[in-house]
Amino acid sequence: MEDMPRFLDAGDCGLVVEFGTTIDAAINADVMALDAAIAAANLDGVRETIPTYRSILVIFEPLILRRSVLKQHIADLVQRGLDADALPRRGWIVPVLYGGAAGEDLETVAALHEITTEEVIRLHSGAQYRVYMIGFSPGFAYLGGLPEALHTSRRTTPRMKTPPRSISIGGGQAAVSPPLELPSGWHLLGRTPVRSYDPGRGERTFLFGSGDIIRFEPVAEAEYDRLCRAAEAGDLVTQPFDL
Repeated sequence: MEDMPRFLDAGDCGLVVEFGTTIDAAINADVMALDAAIAAANLDGVRETIPTYRSILVIFEPLILRRSVLKQHIADLVQRGLDADALPRRGWIVPVLYGGAAGEDLETVAALHEITTEEVIRLHSGAQYRVYMIGFSPGFAYLGGLPEALHTSRRTTPRMKTPPRSISIGGGQAAVSPPLELPSGWHLLGRTPVRSYDPGRGERTFLFGSGDIIRFEPVAEAEYDRLCRAAEAGDLVTQPFDL
């Protein structure tokens, strides 16, 4: 967009840099590229950056770095060009136990779209998803790429608790929950043994990163139980693939 990026103030210590107004892979790539560029610039006074679908929030210390100076630094980084292709990206095969107690909304979603539960599973697991952002709770991965045939308005009554490691959909998005009970208005299709967040995992506390690609793989209950035991023992239980 010609008038992007747009700068928006966020309190005394925050600056939002907005690249667009839609969920779009190219916009998200620019966000992630700017995030990397700000980190590489090592600007004195920048405390934290928080990338999202279409913007990045820069937290800074105004006594060290003036807002006008920060804006100019960021404008210069954008002007010099953002290399999204240079960003590290990973692919992950994520096993999922669909339906039943693991995915109590599977039948509801199938009925809403007048298809079988098998077709829901086929469509959901047959797509390729981009991780747009991590947020809401530690390791919660917001995904784009949900087939249009599965776009489903969120629940009118959110649940106060959903099972850890749920695989869900809401609107045109999909998600992978961390191993935590969370409130949610999304529809639960299944559960994965994969722990997207594990504070005991050292450098891989957060398994997924923005720009990563996820594919879901249906597994039977016995295999799911085996993988859950392996995950508890520290195994990632997800197969990486080359992009």
